[in-house]
Amino acid sequence: MLTSLSIRDVVLVDALDLEVGEGLTVLTGETGAGKSIILDALGLALGGRADAGLVRHGARQAVAAAEFAPPADDADLLALLAERGLEVERGEPLILRRVLGVDGRSRAFVNDQPTGVGVLREIGARLVEVHGQHETVGLLDWRTHRALLDAYGGHGPHLAAVAAHAEGLKAAEARLEALQAEARDAAARAEEIGEALAELDALDPRPEEETALAGERAMLGAAEKALGDLASARESLGGDKLSQRLAAALRAVEHARQRAAQAGVEAGHPVFSRLDAAAEAIDRTLVEAIEAVAAVDVAAEAFDFESGRLEKAEERLFALRAAARKLQTTVDHLPVLRIRLRDQLRLIEDGADALVAAEREVVQARESYDAVALLLTGAREAAASRLTEAVLTELGPLRLEKARFRVRLEGVAEDRRGPLGRETVRFEVATNAGAVFGPLDAIASGGELARFALAMKAALASREHQRQPVMIFDEVDQGVGGAVAEAVGLRLRRLASGAQVLVVTHSPQVAARGHVHWKVRKGDRDGLTITTVDALDERRRLEEVARMLAGAEITDAARAAARELLS
Repeated sequence: MLTSLSIRDVVLVDALDLEVGEGLTVLTGETGAGKSIILDALGLALGGRADAGLVRHGARQAVAAAEFAPPADDADLLALLAERGLEVERGEPLILRRVLGVDGRSRAFVNDQPTGVGVLREIGARLVEVHGQHETVGLLDWRTHRALLDAYGGHGPHLAAVAAHAEGLKAAEARLEALQAEARDAAARAEEIGEALAELDALDPRPEEETALAGERAMLGAAEKALGDLASARESLGGDKLSQRLAAALRAVEHARQRAAQAGVEAGHPVFSRLDAAAEAIDRTLVEAIEAVAAVDVAAEAFDFESGRLEKAEERLFALRAAARKLQTTVDHLPVLRIRLRDQLRLIEDGADALVAAEREVVQARESYDAVALLLTGAREAAASRLTEAVLTELGPLRLEKARFRVRLEGVAEDRRGPLGRETVRFEVATNAGAVFGPLDAIASGGELARFALAMKAALASREHQRQPVMIFDEVDQGVGGAVAEAVGLRLRRLASGAQVLVVTHSPQVAARGHVHWKVRKGDRDGLTITTVDALDERRRLEEVARMLAGAEITDAARAAARELLS
């Protein structure tokens, strides 16, 4: 709701602050008093066209600011403000301000935050509808017609169902597209994966095998060297030759004993005891030499590995490392890669089934969407019929009895299934008998267009839940009087019930229907022509309506007629 309008140095207005309430506010005044200036200033604040001629003569700049009640219940508006980078807290008034310089350049602000004029216009279009002699904003834009029809028909549950099914369909189609992309990629890699997996299957890598092979190779290399060392030790011991020489030495000592006995050396002679000692020593040495060689042989047996084992270990290690390099991984990761490649091949093999399931899911999602969208289409057709009848009912009293109105539902492309249903909605009119239907702006007369907009808004507002923005009608009563003007006033009054409507009027029948009456007048101040606005009390309002009835000279009869209208 518009709560106030502040104007500084706009055309004939030097400073004006207006408080705006609910209901119907009428603006009257003599021709040329400056009623349009008020609407021009509001349009400036809402992002309308800026002309340097709006700046009051002698001023550096013109300023117009429109304050609206907090948009706490308008989630879409709050989302729009956030998207445009504007910080407006819930419960905080929304102030749209425009500053226009004498050079024609302008600046735009929302709650003192600089923004673009386009953003100001975008926000203003959500808050205010203007229907007048020169422009009608809102109804002329066919893109708003679907939302208006849905609000009129109370299609919220249908829209929610369609949006939910559209989201489900979108998710199903995304899953199908992802699976198709994966299948294409996997098929392209299937041969490469199969070759790599066959190589790994033949190689059969095992966890931590590289570490075990490296340790084995190190051990086998060390064993080979140790066997060489033991062979040298055996050679140094003399092996069998040492035993043979010790045995020969033992026999030589025995021959010496025999020779001594043959020479007549007595048995107790010391030479025999010494020869015995030598024989015993040689015998012990022979036994120990045999044991030493045997011990070396036993030690060598500990290093006696399978023939070619070192070569086999090295070949295996080299094969694993070559495979790892080829597959751009590590030897330790080869077993994991083998499993992964096997899973990828399985996915390729199972991919056809997954694709079939995903395609079936998309088909089911489309069928479900089409079912709820068809219900919405039916509801829209029924609402279109009711709205057409309601608008036609409103046209006659507004002297538009020859005009015809229809709501055209046009189906979208077969493959389009969006959250708003499967049709566009357009309000169309034919102003004369035999004329073809066309868009609303086909109505040539500004007054007729404003009255047609009033008829539509009155019909749309017949639904209690229909949310109405601030509505402005500029001379909607142009060229009509009497019963037609009375019909215009009644509809404006009805439209303003629970809403906010501002109307510029020359008709006393319309002025008498207002909840609030502003009189725009032009006067002189310090040699300058100034436009001011007065909020009329009951007495002055009676005089103003009487003036509108009688003209320059207000008669008692005019006052009586005015009193009758106001009652």
